[in-house]
Amino acid sequence: MRNNSSRPFYLIPYYLWIALFVIAPIALIVYYSFFDISGNLTFDNYKNFFSSVYLRLTLSSFWYAFLITVFTLIVAYPTAYWLTKTKHKQLWLLLIIIPSWINLLLKTYAFIGIFGLYGPANRFLKAIGIGEQQILFTDFSFIFVSVYIFIPFMILPIFNSLDKMNPALIDASRDLGASSWVTFRRVIFPLAINGVKSGIQAVFIPALSLFVITRLIAGNKVITLGTAIEQQFLVTQNWGMGSTIAVFLILFMIIIMMLTGQRDKGGMANGKIK
Repeated sequence: MRNNSSRPFYLIPYYLWIALFVIAPIALIVYYSFFDISGNLTFDNYKNFFSSVYLRLTLSSFWYAFLITVFTLIVAYPTAYWLTKTKHKQLWLLLIIIPSWINLLLKTYAFIGIFGLYGPANRFLKAIGIGEQQILFTDFSFIFVSVYIFIPFMILPIFNSLDKMNPALIDASRDLGASSWVTFRRVIFPLAINGVKSGIQAVFIPALSLFVITRLIAGNKVITLGTAIEQQFLVTQNWGMGSTIAVFLILFMIIIMMLTGQRDKGGMANGKIK
């Protein structure tokens, strides 16, 4: 019989990691949020966050994160479903995941060349008679590049949920006379909802704090919470206000994780009755 008294010793590295790289950074952010640019203790940073400027910034961040998540889900769900039906699904899945291994900055610069005035996108538009267009530094380019970058993170959890689904349930639905749409709406989608929730977490949360893409692709015409934090820390050197925005960003992330958390309270999961 294993001695459970020695178990906490195996958890020491885990607790140290959490303390040093999760709790300590958050504590420092909260600490600096109570100081102004001159180093004086103040609550003005929290008051300023609820001003019209930062409220509009927050709403804008949520709106763009929502659009990115929706378009990513629209592309990722049918792609993941198609992958589960292919013969070499693991190979296709690997080909989709491989681009996520490439450095984000490299992919961003690649799209600068693609969407530039003399890039392939504008050459194509010119060839079909539309003419050159300003594609860079627009909402379209920002959302398009963001969706491209986040697609693998949405496909993977949805694919795992769909791949684990019991095909007998789909066959039973069709045998009972359900149409393809009814089968999807009443059987497939509910059983794969945990994968969708995980994908939303993996896309919506980091989309709130984007700043590299907003700089290079949107040309600072799109300002998110991540961009605001970067400006406060690196441009205005107001660490207090930057930390305050970061505190609220962490709170938003926690709320989103709670709203999209997986709740398996009985019922059916992956085709098995609990």
